[in-house]
Amino acid sequence: MARMRSPSPRLSARLLRDPVHLLALGFGTGLSPIAPGTMGTLLALPLAFALTRMPLPAAIAAIVIFVLGGIWICGESARRLGCHDHPGIVWDEIAAFAALALVLPPGGWWLVAGFLLFRLFDIAKPWPIRELDHRLGGGLGIMLDDLAAACCAGISARLIEAVATVIGIHGAGQS
Repeated sequence: MARMRSPSPRLSARLLRDPVHLLALGFGTGLSPIAPGTMGTLLALPLAFALTRMPLPAAIAAIVIFVLGGIWICGESARRLGCHDHPGIVWDEIAAFAALALVLPPGGWWLVAGFLLFRLFDIAKPWPIRELDHRLGGGLGIMLDDLAAACCAGISARLIEAVATVIGIHGAGQS
């Protein structure tokens, strides 16, 4: 299903009165005139840190709720805004970065590296991320391209960790 193309309308802080937009717009971070996706991902950092401290089954359950709920939240917000994947919709970045945190090597520096890798893949949208972004509509399409960026970032972080271990950089998996 091809996604609808329309100019991104300017968003008002009044939208935050609506619970759907409040969540989709990342509690207002999506209203940032500069890099709203990055601002939403910054909001996800403390959440991601907290998830890495939870028992794994509870953290996975939280991610499933964030992603499945996010498919509806993002899709409904996009429908109400009349714009597929408006840059201000950042719940997908929040949920995807939270999921990424669970597969990163342990340590605070890996969260920072994961943040940078995730933003790189989300902004650059290399294949297959670009295909997901262009071909899928609705909340599923909004969510899947960010989850794909998170997967690429997670694989990259693990490859960096493996290379660092092989070449003997001590503490590659620690903060």
